[in-house]
Amino acid sequence: MEDGSWIISMIKDFVEHSPLNDMGFAEREKIFNTPLIGFSSGADPLYNEYKSHIGSFYFSPLELFAKTFQDIELTADDITVISWIIPSTAATRKEQAAQNRYPSERWARTRDIGEKFNNLIRRHVEEELEGSGIPALAPLLSPHWSRSDQGPYAPCSNWSERHAAYAAGLGTFGLCDGLITPVGKAVRVGSVIAALKITPSSRPYNDHHAYCLHFTENICRKCIPRCPVNALSENGHNKKPCMQYTEHLMHEYIKEKYGFETYACGLCQSWVPCTDKIPTREDV
Repeated sequence: MEDGSWIISMIKDFVEHSPLNDMGFAEREKIFNTPLIGFSSGADPLYNEYKSHIGSFYFSPLELFAKTFQDIELTADDITVISWIIPSTAATRKEQAAQNRYPSERWARTRDIGEKFNNLIRRHVEEELEGSGIPALAPLLSPHWSRSDQGPYAPCSNWSERHAAYAAGLGTFGLCDGLITPVGKAVRVGSVIAALKITPSSRPYNDHHAYCLHFTENICRKCIPRCPVNALSENGHNKKPCMQYTEHLMHEYIKEKYGFETYACGLCQSWVPCTDKIPTREDV
């Protein structure tokens, strides 16, 4: 079993040096800062827990690997899920924090150009591994990835980048369902499943809400008033009004205001104590 250091270096080098990590303004400006990378085993019991909670349609790493590479027989223990967190820049966070109803331009560009760049990271990791003779797949680029209207968390999908990152010790969930990481929750997340045995990263928490002050200290809740459609409350995140606003109304707003097509909101991820760090009581 290896430590995966060469994969960490490969992802960091790509993010830090690729000319495509760029906002698309007249002057070059990076979309993302240095990423965090972690590993989880395909045999981690969490993946079966996810399936039991989310629904039978949800893929375990082994199921998705076997569906993709039908001629390769492996056990779950032979597979590693590589996860990464790519944090937004201070300029993006500051600009977004000044908004109270609509996403800022940098935030919208991070959702659009930034997620396209995240797809390039996924493809780059796949290709580098396959070039070393290691079968690999990025779940969100897989033809088998899909959304689902089934189960208690619908609408959802059959693979979650955030849940894989949680398994890799990279963060826990907040009241708004965002992943709170050591670099905050103004981030994007990615993963690749590989036929490789890497020592799993340590998981410095035992609870999926360990970094959220609402759940641990019964304080904060700063994300609730940030939501322009009241989709957040002390009871959690109501996905349907959130998605209606983000994916439909904001699609039209961004197209008219900024001149390109994407959807975004993310106000609950900015101007809150967990925007760029794991919050403490003193931050509230």
